[in-house]
Amino acid sequence: MTTARGGTGRRIVLWRHGQTSWNLERRFQGSTDIELTDTGVAQARRAARLLAGLKPSAIVSSDLRRAAATAAELAALTGHTVASDPALRETYAGEWQGLTHDEITARFGEQYAAWKRGEPVRRGGGELETEVADRAAPVVLAHADRLPEQGTLVVVSHGGTIRTTIGRLLGLEATHWESLGGLSNCCWSVLGEGVHGWRLLEHNAGSLPEPVLGDDT
Repeated sequence: MTTARGGTGRRIVLWRHGQTSWNLERRFQGSTDIELTDTGVAQARRAARLLAGLKPSAIVSSDLRRAAATAAELAALTGHTVASDPALRETYAGEWQGLTHDEITARFGEQYAAWKRGEPVRRGGGELETEVADRAAPVVLAHADRLPEQGTLVVVSHGGTIRTTIGRLLGLEATHWESLGGLSNCCWSVLGEGVHGWRLLEHNAGSLPEPVLGDDT
């Protein structure tokens, strides 16, 4: 799952959707299909102007409306058709979905604490994080495999799904995925293809990646 073909310089940009009303209310969205707020649309348009500067080769998106609308802003600038895939949806979290953070900790306190400790937990009776990676990471890799040399794939998805996908592509143990900090609305992470696999180049970024100077590359 972590294999990358060395020397081709491909990049994967994993871009979280813009703001929704449930984000503002700190409600767990999961796979619930919530639209962007007006602020979320504005965030997507600003970020799209930046990401268009990377001259992406392809765009793939979750089919949930908040991700699809975010992807559409970049597609409007690049002329690409967005490939839509339900495998890139956010984690299904059963009874947690629609609850605020405070409601979750009050009703599912031990389950929440176990998840934060990195234990495998079916939050609200939903998916394990490893199951999310099982469905999402192969889709990302399949699209990345079609890129030309030096090509860039933009993946528009959700915070939890992006975190698990990054963890899987980097070959990290699932217990360590929580150590990857969350993504702000309409921010992104960048993976670059190296000789030994994918490398995390940028995380929770809101500006274009800069060349690394003085590193071990």
